[in-house]
Amino acid sequence: MSSRTPHGPVPDSAVLRARLERAREAAAGTGLLIAPGSDLRYLLGQAGGSFERLTTLVIPAEGPPALVVPKLEAPGFADVPLEQLGVEVVTWVDGDDPYAVAADRLRGSDRVAVSDFTPALHVLALREALPKAEQQLAGPIVRELRMRKDAAEIEALRKAGAAIDRVHARVGEWLRPGRTEAEVGADIAAAIVEEGHAAADFIIVGSGLNSASPHHSVSDRVIEAGDVVVVDIGGPVAEGYNSDSTRTYAVGAPRDADVAATYAVLREAQQAAVDAVRPGVSAESIDAAARSVIEAAGLGELFIHRTGHGIGLDVHEDPYIVSGNGLILEPGMAFSVEPGLYQPGRWGARIEDIVVVTEDGVESMNNRPHELVEL
Repeated sequence: MSSRTPHGPVPDSAVLRARLERAREAAAGTGLLIAPGSDLRYLLGQAGGSFERLTTLVIPAEGPPALVVPKLEAPGFADVPLEQLGVEVVTWVDGDDPYAVAADRLRGSDRVAVSDFTPALHVLALREALPKAEQQLAGPIVRELRMRKDAAEIEALRKAGAAIDRVHARVGEWLRPGRTEAEVGADIAAAIVEEGHAAADFIIVGSGLNSASPHHSVSDRVIEAGDVVVVDIGGPVAEGYNSDSTRTYAVGAPRDADVAATYAVLREAQQAAVDAVRPGVSAESIDAAARSVIEAAGLGELFIHRTGHGIGLDVHEDPYIVSGNGLILEPGMAFSVEPGLYQPGRWGARIEDIVVVTEDGVESMNNRPHELVEL
């Protein structure tokens, strides 16, 4: 994270206290160093910002946690009830050694887990300050907490899903021949905010041959009649939880004769994967549900990515819906279901919904129709 994250509502202090304690328990004797970013927002309700000056939440195996933060950055945490959470604020100023301050809180720890996206300049300095401690990633520890969303988190995902559905409902206002992908993308970005997001995080408007590039963004290509257009969009709501939804459109009748039949296979595959979601099945079985439909139709080589990714405070997080992931799904797990078929140099299509595992099945956060939308 290279800049400040906008403030959003801070969860109830009881929720944050419970998360901090669960993090300590999950660490099982390993000290935790949590850098600014989504992990910090999960644990403290505020993401902060990562700069050349060290900010880190220190959670020792024993004793109170401490937020080590430059004095000039401390006001950014004014909305966090740190005293109620039992988190000591330890400020430092230029000329102090913040790594020694953080290390002092972890003296005696044989293992220290550092946030996955901590800048290398901090990781290496912390290693020097704790030369006898084994250093590892904190991701495997924290993701065990973050994968299982509570009721408030799920409600935030519903809010995000409904907001992005409203944007997709308006795509016909902007997508038409003679306009560039970039022009359409700018209109969509404005609508993402208008419809309830804090910001537009990503926008893909892939038209014509660009629809066959899964991570295309936007370009100056002029949209033409007969184009197939993939629109993949999303962003965070005020609570920090993200939307991510893809629908595929056609600008008039598609020019390629195979679009209707191929798209029908994709729609069947996406629905089969959603229908397979329930507690007790594996993440990889959801991928297999989509992939088996596509392979049975002889189109397996056109499906070139995993079926889905977890979502929450990050757009991409655990659990990943991919072959080889034997993780057993549990209630509260949230992820995308987004098979796609791509024919380089011709056209491509993708359908994506965010779903949440319930006690007895699945709930979709997105409820726009799955048909190829002809505009």
